Amino acid sequence: MTDATPAPWPPDSSSSGGARVVTLSDLVRVPMHRLRLVVAVALVGLLAALGYVLLVPAAVTARAVVAVRPVVTDAFTPSGAGADRAVNMNVESGLATGTEVVQRLADAVGGEPRDVRNALEVEVPTGGQILRFTYQTHDAQRAVQGANLAARSYLDVRRAMYEQQRAEMLRSYDASIAKVVAQQTAVQKRASSAKGTAAGDAALAELSGLNNQLTQLNTARTEIAAVDVNPGWVTQTAERALVTSAGHRPLYLVAGLLGGALIGVVLAYAWESADRRVRSVTDGRDATGLPLLGTVRRPPFRGSPRAVDADIRYVAMAVAERVRQPARVALVTSREDVTALTAGLAVALAADGREVFVADDSGRVERLRAAVLTDRGRLPLDPSRPLVPKPRPAGTPTASGAPADTPATRRPSPHPPGSRPSTDPDATLTLPRVASARTDNGRPASADEVTVGVGSVRFGTWRQGADHGLVLFNAPPAESDERGVAVARQGSAVVVIERDRSRQSDLRRLVERLRAAGVTPLGFVLTRNGRA
Repeated sequence: MTDATPAPWPPDSSSSGGARVVTLSDLVRVPMHRLRLVVAVALVGLLAALGYVLLVPAAVTARAVVAVRPVVTDAFTPSGAGADRAVNMNVESGLATGTEVVQRLADAVGGEPRDVRNALEVEVPTGGQILRFTYQTHDAQRAVQGANLAARSYLDVRRAMYEQQRAEMLRSYDASIAKVVAQQTAVQKRASSAKGTAAGDAALAELSGLNNQLTQLNTARTEIAAVDVNPGWVTQTAERALVTSAGHRPLYLVAGLLGGALIGVVLAYAWESADRRVRSVTDGRDATGLPLLGTVRRPPFRGSPRAVDADIRYVAMAVAERVRQPARVALVTSREDVTALTAGLAVALAADGREVFVADDSGRVERLRAAVLTDRGRLPLDPSRPLVPKPRPAGTPTASGAPADTPATRRPSPHPPGSRPSTDPDATLTLPRVASARTDNGRPASADEVTVGVGSVRFGTWRQGADHGLVLFNAPPAESDERGVAVARQGSAVVVIERDRSRQSDLRRLVERLRAAGVTPLGFVLTRNGRA
């Protein structure tokens, strides 16, 4: 069979065009190919959340509400624009979480002030004069005790401040009253001694003024002493029945799972950026700059070692189009094993009548032979060779009593060879004819030859295939062995890319080595349909 003259390969428009557009499917493809990593990190996050839920006790929250009242001189006077009627809630909130309140609470519940400060929270609703004390801890009883103690401690501290202020004011009034009383006593003595005189009249007028001042001071002191210094009331106490858990525990599991999945996706993108692998034909074309010879898929069932036979036949047609005999084709790859693809191509090329020699110098000849025998059994039937015998034309005479297709038997010789040994030393010795083993296509078959269709496949080393017209070299991985590139210098090369396993950096290095050695590869073949 004569191979066609290879035609020039048209330039690849996709690789010579502009920048590649990244689609949404490209973004989803990375975490899908790194699905094991994403699932592993998501499970780690779920386990961490589950451990937190099981090992860390749930935090409970208790609340107490305090209504703050302004401390005024006259509580029954209608409220106006006076400053004594307004309460600065920011100041009250600061007092509620101040050092004195926290220290009292720490002494009562028995803990560190820092822990108490972290557990205590005071909320001030907008537009209201109330304080909501929230105390969070791992024990419900302690949370209730802490919230109530915080509310009472705030009221006690605020009341003590008002009482101290009132006591200072009363002390000041008492001092002023005592001074006026002393002046009044001195003026009374002076008026008694100067009665009826002008000095006595002046003393009486001064005494009247002192009496009025003393009356005013006593009135003001009475008002200050009557002031209600109560800063507010506890309108809602914390109770055991009102304690709520801080957050929903199942949400921690959902958050752990989603957080782990998000971290896994980020790690998948980071890993993909450091370890770029060929995911599609476009990636293979960008990494090698070679034309595509074909894609070899796997069956839908994952883990099956067999490839789709039709894909291999298409690849064989593409290879045969680009070579002419004698041809030396090396199937090179970066790190992967191409034994299965080499055997499939050999079967596909031999089925069309070619004499294919499969060379291997890495001890994989038996694997190649077994793969060829397996692939040969899946060859499609040749319609030019019918399985049913042709019908005999009508009117053909046949021997009576004998089948029509039975050949005539030969009469046995009356003197078979060796029956009567001759005594003549010059007599000719007759040896029995040895029947030669023939294949289906009528050619004699050797021990290392496998008949495939109307062609054959032979096996051996590279040196043994020097005299054959079509040699396929099952090259070892180029990253560890240079024999594939060396053989390609004597013929041509086909770069085999295994999807989801071949690294783009290794492929670029392989193509650079081939071109540096003076080899122009025929193209690349994309195989496999699994995940890394």
